[in-house]
Amino acid sequence: MNRIESFSQPAPASDRILNPQTGMDAVTLRVGDLELMSSYYAGALALEPLEERTRGREVHRVLGRGRTPMVRLIGTPGLPAVDPRQAGLFHTAFLFDDQPSLAATVLRAAQDPRSRFTGSSDHLVSEAFYFTDPEGNGIELYVDRDRSQWRYENGELQMSTLYLDPNAYLQRHLLDEAAAGSVAQTAGKVGHVHLQVGDIATARAFYVDALGFETTVATYPGALFASAGGYHHHVAMNTWNSGGAGPRGASLGLGDVAITVPSRDDLDALAARLTNRKLPFADDGRSIVVADPWNTQVTVALPGADVDEVLAR
Repeated sequence: MNRIESFSQPAPASDRILNPQTGMDAVTLRVGDLELMSSYYAGALALEPLEERTRGREVHRVLGRGRTPMVRLIGTPGLPAVDPRQAGLFHTAFLFDDQPSLAATVLRAAQDPRSRFTGSSDHLVSEAFYFTDPEGNGIELYVDRDRSQWRYENGELQMSTLYLDPNAYLQRHLLDEAAAGSVAQTAGKVGHVHLQVGDIATARAFYVDALGFETTVATYPGALFASAGGYHHHVAMNTWNSGGAGPRGASLGLGDVAITVPSRDDLDALAARLTNRKLPFADDGRSIVVADPWNTQVTVALPGADVDEVLAR
């Protein structure tokens, strides 16, 4: 991995945090049964296969809505199954534009017999429904409340986990059958990624101090939420199942967390932060790849990546 020379002068404040226009991109999952998992994400979440590429024994397949990549599945024969106690993925959170789009997707996921519904919550800033895919990867389907409804106390965003009745929600927001059936044509994207980590202090040092996210919620027991541009969170980290976990070995599950930043200047600022902390990284001009303390790969790239670029990661 490449490194650049450290700056001799302290970086300005704007170079110590991620650009407010930072966003999330397609999450990569290593899967044992590519056809099963492709069929599941297509059937349950209405994601369409966009492109695929073969690398040796691995097949890389990207699925999304429209031309927006939302998940990359890598068929990786022979790897151990997901261990719910190890560091890695807690869930990938898919964000929808409005409540009817969310409700239609939730209904579709709930009706797929391969889904495991694990709950629904009103988080004050969002409404969310949770599932587990056939290989044990967590999924959140959610919609944001308008930012004018978000509340702060002593400078910290107020989030909670309140009961949200799934049946009442669907009755209230689900459109007629024909409209619900067109859910695959509605927009969606990765809104955030929630990770399992070994300890919160180490996670904060990497995701906040090094990558440049800003803490939004630090008082939720066993968890840390962080974002760019004042969003409720682009990344979350918890120790609920994985406290004390060490670096991950090769296994199924999370393969890459993808983040986008607007310009090369943002990548240069990130490279400087990583260099100053002696964290090794790779830089190909359009993206920086770095591993977190639990060996989870993080890719920070320029926007506008097409499917071929996602496949090349």
